Amino acid sequence: MPSFDIVSEINMEEVRNATENASRELTTRFDFRGIDASFEYKEKTVVMKAEAEFQLQQMESMFRTAMSKRNVDTSSMDVKPFDAHGRTYRQTITFKEGIEQPMAKKIVKLIKDAKIKVQTAIQGEELRVTGKKRDDLQQAIALVKESDLGQPFQFKNFRD
Repeated sequence: MPSFDIVSEINMEEVRNATENASRELTTRFDFRGIDASFEYKEKTVVMKAEAEFQLQQMESMFRTAMSKRNVDTSSMDVKPFDAHGRTYRQTITFKEGIEQPMAKKIVKLIKDAKIKVQTAIQGEELRVTGKKRDDLQQAIALVKESDLGQPFQFKNFRD
């Protein structure tokens, strides 16, 4: 019986490269001369440090641009609120990986409401979709792709 898996993964190597690119851009920007600002990649998170809140906003924009140049979906970014430590402002960016239970249930409901003749099963942090016809599976893929669920998804192991 044909099936495929819906997963949500981020290539952390690309995130690290985007962080390095944003750091390089930071050193060349005129408006950041003489300012203590930096990007730091630490175990699946990126920490931005600057001297003011508006600089963090500019740095987030730079980082999003670097991510999109590397074809990493920026909707996977989870930007935490900034916190101030003396003269330094810090902001952490984490990345959504895996499909959490509420999101998985939302996808299952979305597919069921569309009345596509497929079965869905939640398997840990991924979702398996099975159906009798290849066209039904392709219809389910199109449905998930076009619905804005705030997280990027990949479709793997498409089997006939």
